[in-house]
Amino acid sequence: MKRIALAGMCAFASLALGSTAQAQNWTGAYVGGSVGPGFQPKDGSETVRFDTNLDRTFTDTVRTAAGANAFSPGFCGGLAVNAIAANGCTSDEDGIDFGGRAGYDWQIGRLAFGGVVDVSRADLIDSVTAFSTTPAFYAFTRELNAVVGFRGRAGVGNNRLLVYGTAGSAWGNVKHVFTTSNRVNTFVPTERDRVMVDGSNDRAWGYQAGGGVELRLGRRLSLVSEYLFTSLDDREQSGIRSQGPAPATNPFILVNSSGTDFQRAEKFELQSARVGLSYRF
Repeated sequence: MKRIALAGMCAFASLALGSTAQAQNWTGAYVGGSVGPGFQPKDGSETVRFDTNLDRTFTDTVRTAAGANAFSPGFCGGLAVNAIAANGCTSDEDGIDFGGRAGYDWQIGRLAFGGVVDVSRADLIDSVTAFSTTPAFYAFTRELNAVVGFRGRAGVGNNRLLVYGTAGSAWGNVKHVFTTSNRVNTFVPTERDRVMVDGSNDRAWGYQAGGGVELRLGRRLSLVSEYLFTSLDDREQSGIRSQGPAPATNPFILVNSSGTDFQRAEKFELQSARVGLSYRF
């Protein structure tokens, strides 16, 4: 995917050499849209972390009454097929990133800088599963509904081609679902978090960074090729608490009778390789 984005940028640069676009300045407002593949870079190596004493520090190991690691079967970056870790997990789903944007640029000499707001949807589904020795599985699934980016951008260009970098904050709307094969304990949202066992939509903040090239096609239209990395920190929103009414020797209430908190260890990260059109006023 990265090679596709880089190839697109090189192709734009080649087009610019032979472009007959009328000389223009990049100063002004614009609106546009884009489409391209969205994909997850690290979805196969995710894990779940635990807080057994409920001190909000997720560095604990859940242990059985005999002292063994209750999650020794490990984790997988996907949704469990069943409670047996050896049977593995289903793959996560990547999707098409599409959306629209609006912004304003200023040009001083060869330097161009400005701000842009864009709204996109990528249809990405990401799961992580923890397997216990019971055996049982505990799976967190999240689906990205929308991302809004608030970014600055700066670059250099002439009257035909602009090469730029972009970075800023990002807001995401993410749906969370927790599923488990454990029928002994009860599972409720943690006090500070909103994720429900049957699913909920939550807000997550993070950042975006990337770069691209923009090629003039005429007085008003320009063609854009862009790579963008997005990181959303929604780990707290995935929190769930495992409680009784299991016996006091149950691993989840062995350290603290109120239960054990579960949380995803990784942020929601995605990459996009976009191609789009902008209309300049």
